[in-house]
Amino acid sequence: MSLPKTLAEDVARNLVMVARLIDEDPEQAYAYSRIALRLASRVAAVREAAGFAAYATQKYSEALAEFRAARRMTGSVELWPVMADCERGLGRPERALAMAGEAEVRKLDKAGQVEMRLVAAGARRDMGQLDAAIVTLQSSELASNAVHAWTPRLRYAYADALLAAGRENEAREWFGKALEADKDGVTDASDRLAELDGVEFVDALVEEENGEGAADDEQDAPAGREDTGDDRPSEA
Repeated sequence: MSLPKTLAEDVARNLVMVARLIDEDPEQAYAYSRIALRLASRVAAVREAAGFAAYATQKYSEALAEFRAARRMTGSVELWPVMADCERGLGRPERALAMAGEAEVRKLDKAGQVEMRLVAAGARRDMGQLDAAIVTLQSSELASNAVHAWTPRLRYAYADALLAAGRENEAREWFGKALEADKDGVTDASDRLAELDGVEFVDALVEEENGEGAADDEQDAPAGREDTGDDRPSEA
């Protein structure tokens, strides 16, 4: 659907702001998406952007409605995995699993199929089926040494499921593989590995502030009073 030039420019500006803010300030991105939606609710790209903004703010019912509207307008199946994840967000993992078995999945590209596998595994975990979640993630994509945009997240999800199942050594191996593939830092695999190895990170700035505070306390101690370091009130 085409829009008058001025209106199209207004809509485009709002969509740009949605894309720019959705990661760092999802609430503000959502606000921009609502403006775009008021201006051009019959444009599929607007409905899709509104869906992702609602999804980012955990408004899953609203997100699902927008994704469904966008799909009706375009006939595309690419939103199928995120629609299924909205079902999870709404507390309906059974519905998400049902969607994972429907014909639309076969029409997805490889990235979409991997995303659907991640959603299905998440639904299994929602239902307490941890072993089934692990099996769901086991695939040729997981076993491949090739690295794609989705590789870090797939390996990370597998590692996390293994750890939840108490398989710590295997989990450490797969967190390592996720980190190896994660050149853009889309996961916190390095932190998870550090936790498994018992490494604790200390905020140097906080330590410095605490040290300065202690020094100030010593300087401010009243003259003629022995500073024992024990300022605790008596127990009630």
